[in-house]
Amino acid sequence: MKNRFLPLAALFWLSLLTAIAQPARRPVEVIVTMDRDDWTYRTGDKVQFLVTVMRNGNMVKNASVRYEIGLEKLDPTIKETKTAADGKLTIDGGTLKTPGFLRCIAWVTVDGNEYRGLATAGFDPQKIEPTVANPQDFDTFWATAKQELAAVPMDAKMTLLPERCTEKVNVYHLNLQNNRKGVRVYGILSIPKKEGKYPALLRVPGAGVRAYYGDVATAENNIITLEIGIHGIPVTMDPSVYLDMGQGLLNGYPAYNMDDRDKFYYKRVYLGCVRANDFLTSLPQYDGTNLAVTGGSQGGALSIITAGLDPRVKWLGAFYPALSDVTGYLHGRAGGWPHYFDKNGVKWNNTKEKVATVAYYDVVNFARRVKVPGFYIWGYNDETCPPTSMYAAYNVTTAPKELKLFLDTGHWTYQEEKDIMNNWLIERLTKK
Repeated sequence: MKNRFLPLAALFWLSLLTAIAQPARRPVEVIVTMDRDDWTYRTGDKVQFLVTVMRNGNMVKNASVRYEIGLEKLDPTIKETKTAADGKLTIDGGTLKTPGFLRCIAWVTVDGNEYRGLATAGFDPQKIEPTVANPQDFDTFWATAKQELAAVPMDAKMTLLPERCTEKVNVYHLNLQNNRKGVRVYGILSIPKKEGKYPALLRVPGAGVRAYYGDVATAENNIITLEIGIHGIPVTMDPSVYLDMGQGLLNGYPAYNMDDRDKFYYKRVYLGCVRANDFLTSLPQYDGTNLAVTGGSQGGALSIITAGLDPRVKWLGAFYPALSDVTGYLHGRAGGWPHYFDKNGVKWNNTKEKVATVAYYDVVNFARRVKVPGFYIWGYNDETCPPTSMYAAYNVTTAPKELKLFLDTGHWTYQEEKDIMNNWLIERLTKK
């Protein structure tokens, strides 16, 4: 049984990693770029988008290019079709008068198959300001919530997973009580076997419903790691269970109880991250000082939120944070995932109660309160977490911060990005 489990687990996790890795190449490439290497302009500057159509390393002559240009996630202001006689096409994209991002998406059909490419120009992105309200009682609301959490016993339960342990690391399925009796947080805990005191790293998850395998590799670098789920269900079940839940009971969970700030789905999630830190800092193996949090997308959001809520966190690392400035759509620009107020959701969600609730949960308002160094990575071409929304949070962060741009990336990462982030976290946690 032990020998069967590891290949199956490895295959499962490989499939998850592949889903967020660099997209596979196709026989025809539509490459969109622009007339500045850094893709960044001042407001009022004009941008030219450059479209190149390639097959087998050669230009596709007389390609018919259909393209649209406009603000991210909004209806385009330019829609045209032109012929790229020699496989190249230069397009006047216009400009923006206020800080933001202008995106060009191009499509080409070759041999009956459609191919797509895009590029996004940034206009004074460092000057983008948030649209979301900053509630006067924000700090009181979360201070009260944390007090209520602290009054609930942690009731930690650790189950050793022998088939996942290595020569250097013990791996456990962890089960904690969250903010109410009977409400749980589950995760995979990896602890170095060698006796000693170690720093700790909390890994918070992207959106969805899935199993987790833990971060054993980082634990083998003498760092305690805990990778948690957010849904209050065990994280070691068969993948089919999560598939069923994701399509059924938990389908649409980011909007559950959105009209009530005390019952909103993410309240338990945010407090669960703090509860995970309660556990990590209680371990006898913890060094008492060095604690970091990291994740991507929803996990990028949770990294910033956890650092804003919990002063025990000393560093945060965030890939393309979601849940940032979600009200952007109500002000004529893109808002962050899960796009509560876009043209598909605004009819249902644009109520006084829901707009008020999201202000207590938006990443922007936690970013305002972050006091520890953070490392951030994203790209201009992200269609899930628009860069406008991410800059709205980044720009209000007054703590030490560093942003590493991989301009052409969408909602995915190159291996180099993962390596850079992991090295940054390990160096700080271990003081190497």
